[in-house]
Amino acid sequence: MTATVSSELRTELEQGLTLPASWYSDPEVLNLEHERIFHRTWQYAGVADDVAEPGAFLTSRAGRIPVVVVRGRDGELRAFANVCRHRGHEVVSGCGRRETLQCPYHAWTYDLDGSLRAAPRSEREQGFDRTEWSLRPLRVETWGRLVFVNADPSAPPLADVLGDLPNELVEAGIDIDSFEYRGRSRELTIAANWKIVVENFLECYHCPVAHKSFSRLLDVAPDAYRLRTARWTSSQYAPVQTERDGLPYDPTGEVTGSYFHYIWPNWTLNTLPGPPHVRVLVFQPLDADRTATFVDGFWAPNASDALVQEITAFGAVVGKEDVELVESVHRGLRSGAVERGRLLLESEHLLQHFQLLVHDAVAGYDSH
Repeated sequence: MTATVSSELRTELEQGLTLPASWYSDPEVLNLEHERIFHRTWQYAGVADDVAEPGAFLTSRAGRIPVVVVRGRDGELRAFANVCRHRGHEVVSGCGRRETLQCPYHAWTYDLDGSLRAAPRSEREQGFDRTEWSLRPLRVETWGRLVFVNADPSAPPLADVLGDLPNELVEAGIDIDSFEYRGRSRELTIAANWKIVVENFLECYHCPVAHKSFSRLLDVAPDAYRLRTARWTSSQYAPVQTERDGLPYDPTGEVTGSYFHYIWPNWTLNTLPGPPHVRVLVFQPLDADRTATFVDGFWAPNASDALVQEITAFGAVVGKEDVELVESVHRGLRSGAVERGRLLLESEHLLQHFQLLVHDAVAGYDSH
């Protein structure tokens, strides 16, 4: 069943009904989401440290589009579709440093500015013009140590999507520019649609039931746990529990509360009590039934390795609990046993905000 969008469906979402269950397993819905969401929005690509020097490159994806980000000899940071203009092979993989970008299939070789430098035997072809076969350029921007790409040349700048979030983080003592990258963790594939995984992040209604250690650390009572939405972001805030016995780790540090920020369409910034840090959590759809996730950790230089590992391990425990939850939700929705759900908007209006964004994008409403 292909996605059906209408003013009636939007009204139902505004009233607290959920998206139809079929939207969470229909491959045609995901095709529309790739076309109208992931190929038109800013996607987290990686860490700026990995592309700091001329010739340094990293690879990632923007929806289904393979991406390469490379630092040119002129110091300019550029991004391209990591797809050879000859037969479509991915040009490079992983990350590293190179003088050129050479496809391993037929050795078509591109300069760091994306221009085609050499194509073996092309001199035998009448009318072959190398200047017509450069790598397809993509947009690239950075925020602190974070690199983002966008396949849509007419999309608004990254700053428009972030809104007031950078200033809010600085005011909370979270200065991304000054942080150190401490590595990637929790790389796994979840047997659930990407929207289910995002929606689970967007509410803590489930926390007292499903996250015992999380609820010992943070006060998740309705009057303490604050929710806020903006145009393209939403945020959750929670103080540390006043009862300090049995906490999963010692939360003493400059950051005295927790901050969980979602940024459209599929990445989040998370800060737990303790030393200043952010952990970037990304949800990438693999197909209608599977989502790839990973976490990149950025920490204040004075954060001890022991505490970084302790907080990372705590996050992994909560993450494992979430995986079990969202996989069960996916199985339930995919069964067809229910057609719609009913949100409790006082506790789940961030989830409603997300579903409206999804609906409007799939409907083709102008998001610029």
